[in-house]
Amino acid sequence: MSLDGFSTQPLVKELRYALLGGRIDKITQPNKSSVFLSIRQPGKNHLLHIAANPQASAVFLAERAPENPAEPPIFCMVLRKQLEGGRIADIRQHSLDRIIRFDLDSLAAGGKIVTKTLIVELIGKYSNIILVQDGVVIDALRKVGSTNSRTRLILPGREYAPPPAQEKLDLRTAKPAAITERLAQDSDATLHKGLLNACLGFGPISAREVIFSAGLPEKMPCASLDAKDKDALQCALAEVYAACMEEEAAPSLILDKNNKVLATSPFPLHYFPAESTTLSFPTISAMLEKATFLAGAYTPPEKDRLTKFVRTELSRAENKRSILQEDLRQAENAEDYKICGDNLMTYAHLYKDHADASLTVDNIYSETGEKLTLTLDQRLTLSQNMQAFYHKYDKRKRAQKLLCEQIALSEENIRYLASVESSLAASSTVSEIEEIKDELIQSGFLKENMKKKRQDKPSAPFRFMTEDGKNILVGKNNCQNDRLTFQTAAPDDLWLHAKDIPGSHVILRLNGDEPSEASLRHAALLAAYFSKAQNSSNVPVDYTYRRYVKKPSGSRPGFVIFTHQKTLYVTPSAEETAKLLLEGH
Repeated sequence: MSLDGFSTQPLVKELRYALLGGRIDKITQPNKSSVFLSIRQPGKNHLLHIAANPQASAVFLAERAPENPAEPPIFCMVLRKQLEGGRIADIRQHSLDRIIRFDLDSLAAGGKIVTKTLIVELIGKYSNIILVQDGVVIDALRKVGSTNSRTRLILPGREYAPPPAQEKLDLRTAKPAAITERLAQDSDATLHKGLLNACLGFGPISAREVIFSAGLPEKMPCASLDAKDKDALQCALAEVYAACMEEEAAPSLILDKNNKVLATSPFPLHYFPAESTTLSFPTISAMLEKATFLAGAYTPPEKDRLTKFVRTELSRAENKRSILQEDLRQAENAEDYKICGDNLMTYAHLYKDHADASLTVDNIYSETGEKLTLTLDQRLTLSQNMQAFYHKYDKRKRAQKLLCEQIALSEENIRYLASVESSLAASSTVSEIEEIKDELIQSGFLKENMKKKRQDKPSAPFRFMTEDGKNILVGKNNCQNDRLTFQTAAPDDLWLHAKDIPGSHVILRLNGDEPSEASLRHAALLAAYFSKAQNSSNVPVDYTYRRYVKKPSGSRPGFVIFTHQKTLYVTPSAEETAKLLLEGH
């Protein structure tokens, strides 16, 4: 999703125009890979988002910051101590790499001005944020030791060294003819690969745009270039460079039919197929903020850890159920041992102890005179073998009851953990994640201590509005589902839930009116969308009045029983759900 080094130039220009001379007012770190700098300018405050997310690294001016954890991470505290109150003296790009340097001046002891540099490396999985003074690393978001890299260490107290320089041509200084000559020398590469090898800062998107503008095939061998092809490439290189350097920005965001980000660029792109969607923005920052949102780059603290934990516990519960079901199948042959014991009791007087390893007799329970073979332990007497059969019968009969109870408990755990997994997927704020964490602790799955006093506000449910003015409330986690159903909803409101599928409780507020067909369908769509069946078709959704919904005493959060329900089948579509989401917010 991130820009390449070539396309980072206009972004740096945009940031310089907005931020130079600004004072760092506040620094926050909402998650492990994002830092936000509040920058005060005369008459205007800016919010700089620095994202070192490996899947969506970017730097841009944001409209608003997400929630912050109650306790800031250590790296955030270091940045606050070192940078808050400082002024931005310069913003520059390192060569044509995806590296942006922010020089910040601040007052030291004795009124001396010192300059510290915040270096942002937007290099995929190696993305990092590094604070440097006089060429020495003060701290870094991701420390790189000798176990991770043999050539480039990023550790406090060590000298900072940028990534090794690449022997490529700089489009800003090299003539297009020199680049095409370099291409022709790369005889083993395709045209796309050759451009990446020849041009400094070029990424796959810039290279494809140049090739498309030149009217040449992407996989054409560089060795096949003739004079006419070279001329076309030289013109295309000049056009793309001019588009990138235009005073009037024309950033483009390309989406596929599922609204997945295909590309971001500071200039218009033309090589994508007609079925893709192109969005235009007034600034590169606006484009990158939209792309970051669509990519889902922001993850609240603890969400990843809890999601992984719940999936592990869910897999463990499913494996345990499978083992118990197999044990139950084996225990279901208990009657066979009783039959063996009864037959041995009937015929024991005909045989001697320790004489035979097995006996074949007429089964006393067979109406057709079938034979039954009794396998004996010759170390035991016939009476002891008979008692052994009855002992195995009793043991397996008791096991059946215990195994059924254990299987029921495993299935209850599976349903509960699946509902928590669904809740985590729908949660996007710190308070929502903290509620789920507390719920897991209270349920006994997570062996941690709960916070004595919560500093964050309780989370609120999703709110939507139907076309006829009715409110729809959607719970985001099990605790919130309980509050929504039993504290917020009125007895005559409509309650909805995906049938036998983990998901959210949905309340359609009626205010004494009868639900319209359209509002009922909208509520059912939301119940299906906010469930594990989000991507399924013909999802059954149960609905009933809230007064028919009860919570059994001692049951887990989110678990209810209900009566007088009816079932509606709906297919949640991305387009219709997006429309509802937009209207609800």
